[in-house]
Amino acid sequence: MMKQTVARQALKVAGFGFRQQATLESLEQALDQLIAEYGPIDQLAAAHSMLPLVEALGSARHIPVVGVADEALASVTTLTHSAYSLREKGTGSVAEAVALLGAGSGARLLGPRTVSNDRKATAAVATTAAQGVRL
Repeated sequence: MMKQTVARQALKVAGFGFRQQATLESLEQALDQLIAEYGPIDQLAAAHSMLPLVEALGSARHIPVVGVADEALASVTTLTHSAYSLREKGTGSVAEAVALLGAGSGARLLGPRTVSNDRKATAAVATTAAQGVRL
């Protein structure tokens, strides 16, 4: 029996960070910026403490959502270095850290975070490593 390797396409995961005052519209606008720049998004990600608003966005846009542990944020190296994010969450960018964690091992950011027009939400895209799957 011959084994076959099939390539699994990389996924694009959008991670979000936002202030308490952020609305669903804040997140929608940030997501639309990402889609305009990077194309369709396959999955949304948020820290567990921020999950409800991102789940509402996922439901509205029919995009699956994954939660990541808040404690893991500080373990991720980000492109952006916000003093506020460092002080509050232990990472330079919550959106970038969440995107990387949501995309999993070997993920990479496609660029720095984007900021919503109302400045209440940030979003970033990470891509998973494309892998060959043996059948």
